[in-house]
Amino acid sequence: MDKETLLHDLKRTGEFMGNNKLVWGTAGNISARLNDNQFYVSASGTYLSEITEEEFSLCDENGLVEGKKPSKEHIMHQGIYENRPEINAILHSSPFYSTLVANSDIELPSNYFVEAMYYLERIVRVPYYHPGSKELAEAVKEKSKEGNILLLENHGIIVYDTNLKEARMALETLEYTSKMHITALQNGINMQGLSHGNVEDFLKNSGYKPVRKWPE
Repeated sequence: MDKETLLHDLKRTGEFMGNNKLVWGTAGNISARLNDNQFYVSASGTYLSEITEEEFSLCDENGLVEGKKPSKEHIMHQGIYENRPEINAILHSSPFYSTLVANSDIELPSNYFVEAMYYLERIVRVPYYHPGSKELAEAVKEKSKEGNILLLENHGIIVYDTNLKEARMALETLEYTSKMHITALQNGINMQGLSHGNVEDFLKNSGYKPVRKWPE
């Protein structure tokens, strides 16, 4: 994807997240891979819902290459890209319901419906480290091979996928499922999740999407 198209899609992604209450204020950052070694990430202090194409910073493994000062959490993005070469888009934010799950001991089921089975197949918790710290970046990098959804305890969430469209869908699915599960808990509703066998059969044989190839 060329630079102009990628920046346009990143801008639209920020607006989409804001319009759908998947981000608030400056509490979040997003990125997309430009090539094997470089990625664009939202600049420090930006409102994703109002972000412009000029508010993305080009970075590589050594830091800023071009543009404004990047989000201090760009090192977290770099670690994921380094560990997961098939990943081309990362969304980090703190939407209400999924952040509530991240800040609690609630285990989020992934067997409620089709999209949850696929996008929430592997959800991984990351212990609290200060935002923007090297310790957080190292913890995220270490856990990034275990799943495509990270719950950052007392912080927020990270989703990542092969492109921005898939990452947006994963984020929507995470928040929607979190809201459904918490609403059920609040109202004493007994959710009828699918069996492990049904989930495995769906992932491997339904043809919904290609089976994910998880890193060793």
